[in-house]
Amino acid sequence: MPSATPEATNGTPASGAASELAAKNATFNAARDNLLTQIGTSSYGFSQQAIQALPQGTETPVDKVLLQAPGVTQDSAASGDLHVRNEHANLQYRINGIILPDGVSGFGQVLETQFVGSLSLVTGALPAEYGYRTSGLVDIQTKSGSQDPGGSIGVYGGSQKTLTPSIEYGGTTGDTDYFFTGRYFTSDEGIENPTSSFTPIHDDTEQGRAFGYVSTLLNPTTRLSFITGSSVQNFQIPNSPGQIPMFPAFGITNFNSSLLNENQLEQNYYDVLALQRKLGDADMQLAYFARYSDLHFTPDEVGDIIFNGVASNVERQSFLNGIQGDGSYKFNPTNTLRSGFFVSAERTAADSTSTVLPLDAAGNPIDAPFNVTDNVSKLGWLLGVYMQDEWKLTDTLTLNAGIRFDQMYQFVDANQFSPRVNLVYRPFAGTAFHAGYARYFTPPPQVAAGPTDLASVQNTTQQPGVNLDSPALPERSHYFDAGVTQKVLPGLELGVDGYYKRAQDLLDDGQFGAALVLDAFNYKTGINEGIEVKATYENDGFKAYGNIAVAQQKATDVVSNQFLFDPVEFAFIADHFIYTDHTQIVT
Repeated sequence: MPSATPEATNGTPASGAASELAAKNATFNAARDNLLTQIGTSSYGFSQQAIQALPQGTETPVDKVLLQAPGVTQDSAASGDLHVRNEHANLQYRINGIILPDGVSGFGQVLETQFVGSLSLVTGALPAEYGYRTSGLVDIQTKSGSQDPGGSIGVYGGSQKTLTPSIEYGGTTGDTDYFFTGRYFTSDEGIENPTSSFTPIHDDTEQGRAFGYVSTLLNPTTRLSFITGSSVQNFQIPNSPGQIPMFPAFGITNFNSSLLNENQLEQNYYDVLALQRKLGDADMQLAYFARYSDLHFTPDEVGDIIFNGVASNVERQSFLNGIQGDGSYKFNPTNTLRSGFFVSAERTAADSTSTVLPLDAAGNPIDAPFNVTDNVSKLGWLLGVYMQDEWKLTDTLTLNAGIRFDQMYQFVDANQFSPRVNLVYRPFAGTAFHAGYARYFTPPPQVAAGPTDLASVQNTTQQPGVNLDSPALPERSHYFDAGVTQKVLPGLELGVDGYYKRAQDLLDDGQFGAALVLDAFNYKTGINEGIEVKATYENDGFKAYGNIAVAQQKATDVVSNQFLFDPVEFAFIADHFIYTDHTQIVT
């Protein structure tokens, strides 16, 4: 039940100086959009008004907004990962055109719908400026104080003692524009309830998220922007009563599983400083970005050993700094050249202290718990450059062709040249055909790709069935996409899109032990294919939309971090194609 302050005029530009500043910023925003083309892709957009019209309005989480787009699915709330076109994660987020680097994945969301001015999901064969995470691009344009002046304070709540107060405020002063939001969230159901009862056991959560945006015009051709955000989230891991004790621990052989006390703390902080210039036919933006992520899983030492044979205290940390530069130059009305670079340095640490039981000669556990420590840290680098040319061959045919080069120095060093090409054909008004090809290079998330010390857990209750731990590799793939959109009637648009991807060293991830953290692994070969059909209708204040996607992802032969698998399953996958565990055939 949000309530606006008297001066609030959200969604309506203010008059006078603020309105003039909004017009200037709109010009810079258009120039920024020109830096990053989406020629030949499929884009599904949500304006601020469309988000506000949802049943939950701006209380709708970002992932629930994206779930309305074609081909988007989501795991159960026990992990929450979004899947676009049946890819595992591999989703790129950009705020005002700037990459938001990967953090340490967990249960919680980092981004807040309340600061979104507009949001779109871009899929297909992505042009050359988009690297690393390529299953889709979540392109977010933030609100601003000049376009959304004033503020509001709101409280939203519901079942399971869910309560989420929030605040937002934006405004201008001179040539400076600012906007910020803050939210607190608490609930008795932070993660999906694993039982059939209405009230989960040990599932409380407390979360806080904040976002701030400031931009100022240094002169008529230069704008400086700063973005900051944070999220801190505490989760209790929900319990399932009636589990059968399997191991002895500290002289205890019986334990009520409904009394387990596992917890997870997730923290994410990010900052972006961007300098944008527009000089005649040239546009450019240089941005510095930083992100810190921390995930800490705390076990119930006695209970976890009794039920799982191991209690793992796991912490994953990532601190990343980087620079992104993009530029475009319009030679003439039919030809635009774009180029840019990306450099990031990431320090990761994966620390684990596991309490395990030794095994006797017959493989039976002995009640003599001891600790095994496995700490891995790494300073890794990602380097990328691209160049591409958008060329209007005729009034109806546009070609965008480019190439990028990426180099990774992480636990594995690798590089690749990646050509991209897209065509858009508009034979007549209301009809648009597109087709594209992209060569992709996808490094594994560094914090989840480190080696595991298998020797330290031999002859314990944590020893794996498959004693292999080859390093996680970058995924390399060929991607083909084609589709058409057609305006059938005024306000009614239909679209169909098909795609095929063949990957070498397809990336996925899995859970090792009882701790709810993930480790990356690769399948030797992966195939991803599907078709999407969508329809939208708009007339005055009425909007209706629907879509259906039919797709599958298959893979074979696990070639890294093989210890994550049961021996029988591992042997079967070695010479059979299987559906990946996140595949959804019909959406």
